[in-house]
Amino acid sequence: MNTRLKDLMPGDRGRVTGYEEGARAYRRKLLAMGLTPGIELQVVRVAPMGDPVEVRVRGTALSLRKGEAESLRVEKQV
Repeated sequence: MNTRLKDLMPGDRGRVTGYEEGARAYRRKLLAMGLTPGIELQVVRVAPMGDPVEVRVRGTALSLRKGEAESLRVEKQV
């Protein structure tokens, strides 16, 4: 099931499938942080207002802003 990172809840796991159209500014930043297509991640926590979102990827904790989380497409892992 393809969705956006912002739609996942703490504890959910997903695999990066791509980026939203028109998210060029965020795309470059996300790639530099290691969020490349095919990589698995886990949502650790989400702040009360949805910003930031903490994810664990490649053994590292990353905090993403709401806009970055909205532009990242993921496939939820069961």
